[in-house]
Amino acid sequence: MRVDHKLIVETVKENSKVLDLGCGDGSLLALLIKEKKAHASGIEINEQAIYEAMAKGVSVSHGDIDTGLEDYSSKRFDYVILNESLQEVLHPKKVILEALRVGKRVIVGIPNFCHLGARLQIFFSGRVPMTKGLPYEWYDTPNLRFLSIKDFRIFCRDHDITIVRECGIANNKRIKMFANLFANTGLYLLEKK
Repeated sequence: MRVDHKLIVETVKENSKVLDLGCGDGSLLALLIKEKKAHASGIEINEQAIYEAMAKGVSVSHGDIDTGLEDYSSKRFDYVILNESLQEVLHPKKVILEALRVGKRVIVGIPNFCHLGARLQIFFSGRVPMTKGLPYEWYDTPNLRFLSIKDFRIFCRDHDITIVRECGIANNKRIKMFANLFANTGLYLLEKK
């Protein structure tokens, strides 16, 4: 099991209502349903991924998460998940704030574009980095936003969002120190009072 999925499953409480924004093929939702008996659904824009999720028995709506939360009532879900999708949205601030409105807690997983490997590639090659976690050329990447763990912490501070828990991840392991330098991914549990 991927370490980010493992940590998310450990975080979500049994029988919770979960909405996964940009749920992809539904693998994480299927795990939450199996392991935590979650009442889980997702929103996904990619039609092929929706078919794959449905084949796993996951309920998925076709939609764009930039605009897809307006119809949901406040605090409808125990958890809203944005794992590996925030960097692909047009309006990340709006999506995060809407997720915090419809969810009691929000789990966010972001790629850290400022980890050491990426920094070294920029320094030595003078080119936009390509890594295992970011395997795209600049012209075909789905990523619209490039952020770091430090950028995300500052965003949360500036918008009065409480980081309940934070974890850096690299090579499918938790990073305990200097996450902005060594982690490929940051995983957060957020609340807004």
